[in-house]
Amino acid sequence: MNMHLKKATEALPEGMDALLVTNNRNQRWLSGFNFEDGYVLVTRKTSYLLTDSRYIEAAEKGAQGVTVLQMAGKRSDMFRKIFEENGVKTVGFEDTWVTVAAYENLKKTLAGFELIPAGKLLENIRETKDDDEIDRIIAAQRIAEKAFEHILGFISPDRTEQEVALELEFYMRSLGAEGTSFPTIAVSGSASALPHGVPRPIKLEKGFFTMDYGALYEGYCSDMTRTVVIGKADEEMKTLYNTVLSAQLAAEEAIAEGVTGAALDKIARDIIDATAYKGCFGHSLGHGVGMYIHEAPGVSGGNTAGLKVGHVITIEPGIYVKGKYGCRIEDMAAIRKNGAEILTKCPKHLIEL
Repeated sequence: MNMHLKKATEALPEGMDALLVTNNRNQRWLSGFNFEDGYVLVTRKTSYLLTDSRYIEAAEKGAQGVTVLQMAGKRSDMFRKIFEENGVKTVGFEDTWVTVAAYENLKKTLAGFELIPAGKLLENIRETKDDDEIDRIIAAQRIAEKAFEHILGFISPDRTEQEVALELEFYMRSLGAEGTSFPTIAVSGSASALPHGVPRPIKLEKGFFTMDYGALYEGYCSDMTRTVVIGKADEEMKTLYNTVLSAQLAAEEAIAEGVTGAALDKIARDIIDATAYKGCFGHSLGHGVGMYIHEAPGVSGGNTAGLKVGHVITIEPGIYVKGKYGCRIEDMAAIRKNGAEILTKCPKHLIEL
């Protein structure tokens, strides 16, 4: 049994004999195998990966710590046999991810067995990452950093926002990324005032150009934002940029085990709100990162729980002046046993292109 399965098995609450996992990323976290059709079933005795003929050979080679079975015949009969062998009467299901239609289907497939909502049982375990998981996040981040170095030579006034976004994505894939962590943001000029702006088919506008993107590597995400200037920055732009940078550096300096997301958010927000840009930092300071780009813990005013060893978070303050421009700078950090580690190793001084 691998460590992730061990953690999941030990976390099964009293009265839940098994957990039926249908979320693809949770399935991958448990089994080490990436597939899109089937189930991972965790019982107190044995864990299983159930899939069809399209994945069975690859699963037999790639899945770790599970008994791999090919789904054949009626699924209800297959589950009944497994449940009888493992003394299962109650089955947890991922109510956070299951649609109403899928739930109704589960009730029919598992008729005769009690279904129990599992809530965020696996998400709560995945919130703190082990060293191997953090290493994969770091590998994803190194890919993103190489893409940033590459894109600085690609950017020109003749490129469009969409072209820059696509080049970032292509280059990360060429370096081994499975894909992107989320849809790439690449917005220039007045559009940089939109924190989640969508790349447009127009040539880069002068002024701030914000790129927020990440690589997906071996199932884990990276996330970083860098804002550069197309052309020359005037004094107001330099002031704005340095304010964001000061807020970010101050928050990063304060990261430590036990510090709350609310405390970090306040540090950065107070710095920005002490300037003429008060009220221009609208979103939270950051979020957790893992197999999903947004995971617990939140780094926001509402999170009063202390950071734990194994948490990976972002620190991404921004200033957005409506209709004019905006700037955001983002790093990732991990909470280690010996302190905080900034995972992002990428220049963040003001760059003019």
